[in-house]
Amino acid sequence: MCWKCGKNIEEEIISRSSECPVCSADLHSCRNCSFYDEQSHYECRETVEELVKDKERANFCSYFKVRRAWGASFGTQTNKAVQARKAFDALFG
Repeated sequence: MCWKCGKNIEEEIISRSSECPVCSADLHSCRNCSFYDEQSHYECRETVEELVKDKERANFCSYFKVRRAWGASFGTQTNKAVQARKAFDALFG
């Protein structure tokens, strides 16, 4: 699923140059990886040795594994955080 627009990704193999057909966002990016986790070291649950500064741009990470749905891997945590933020904003706006 594209991190930017939410479209399901049909491609089996995501190359470094793959883009979302809807919004043209880079698909081989940290934000689209199942290991991406804002709470982890370097925002990755894999043992990466170098920081990838721009999480939204294509990179050469060998650990990359495309996230197929928001509920998979870290997506559940992210959705809970977004829902909590919305609830907080609704209360204290």
